Amino acid sequence: MPADEEESKEYENGLSVMDAAKAGSRQIAEITSKTPEGVTSVEPTEDGWLVEVEMLEDGRIPSASDILASYEIELDLDGSLVAYRRTQRYSRGRGKEVS
Repeated sequence: MPADEEESKEYENGLSVMDAAKAGSRQIAEITSKTPEGVTSVEPTEDGWLVEVEMLEDGRIPSASDILASYEIELDLDGSLVAYRRTQRYSRGRGKEVS
């Protein structure tokens, strides 16, 4: 199946991959007041969706020294936020943990 068909395919829970990605990114941005850089993974679960979003935690000058973070977002079958957690924090381009 071509990638664009997979993205628009609705799963048993009624949401497409694209819908789940957008819902997760939008809701984590609203809660944290941080800027999403992109969705890094989306997978269906028995109870909904698990979405991982990379967020700009601390914008710096130059931008190469920005601090980014990965957030894991759990959505229910309707795409509503159930839980979220920051799983990693790192400097842009390094992927290393920073305190």
